[in-house]
Amino acid sequence: MIVFATSDKGGTGRSVTSGNVAYRAALRGDNIAYLDFDFGSPTAGAIFDIPSVEHGTIQGGLHSHLRGELTNPTRLDVWSESDRSSLRGRPAGAGRLVLLPGDSSGGEFNATPDMVRRAIDLMLSTEEEFDVTIVDLSAGRSYATDIALAASAYLQKRGVVTRWLVFHRWTRQHIIAAASLVYGDHGLLKTGAERGHDPQRLADSIRFVRTAVVDPDSPALAGLGAPQVAWLRECNANLQVLAQRNKVGRTLMLGAVPLDPVLQWREQLISNNDVYTRQIANLQTVEAFEMLAEKLTDDRAWEGL
Repeated sequence: MIVFATSDKGGTGRSVTSGNVAYRAALRGDNIAYLDFDFGSPTAGAIFDIPSVEHGTIQGGLHSHLRGELTNPTRLDVWSESDRSSLRGRPAGAGRLVLLPGDSSGGEFNATPDMVRRAIDLMLSTEEEFDVTIVDLSAGRSYATDIALAASAYLQKRGVVTRWLVFHRWTRQHIIAAASLVYGDHGLLKTGAERGHDPQRLADSIRFVRTAVVDPDSPALAGLGAPQVAWLRECNANLQVLAQRNKVGRTLMLGAVPLDPVLQWREQLISNNDVYTRQIANLQTVEAFEMLAEKLTDDRAWEGL
């Protein structure tokens, strides 16, 4: 299975959520490959706490591979390369967790047929070796997204399961932007059709993920005054209506991640140690990541609507 992670805006939590979902899926026993296709800012290494690739690799990453400059891009085993003690060492029963970073000081570039072919070959290779391959794309209508749409059209025709996660924060601007990315004139559906996708089949493979969601009834907001809580509830209700109107509502939502203090300050993987021992992260956040990891491979969550 190939999962493409995208968003229309930066700062949606796309990469940090995708990284945490990959981590939770690996802890469940799945073998996971994480491809950093965020060509303009390849920083997945920072999320996995691998200092040597915090902003991509100088050893030859995905940029170089897609340009045909090397055959085998850099691969890093997160369990052995991570600098965090709580991540280092593959836990009993866990699957593989492998990062393929982008190139340091890379950048966006025009897609060519040869690049698409190399992307297809790479994804076919990881799809055969791993249970799930997560492809973290650049935000917006990027060249990385164009390559992914063309490659996934071919892969789907070959019988490879491909799925798309569209991330957005729980705000008016982000809801509108996420809807535009999918349904707009130059969105995933129309561009995907131009790249060879069946529009309905592509639509059925897209789900939305809400991030940094504030629950007006959360105990963490107990210090707010009654007027403030009432206002938050009103905002939340209005956002629900807006999301439904823009076809970003609950029926197309794969999951939601609550606002977490750790992720507000640092984009990182949240370990069980962060929740139970250090008590700096919320259990609800981990449960949201675990739910997303489970639904990622649950066909019932992806049935046509």
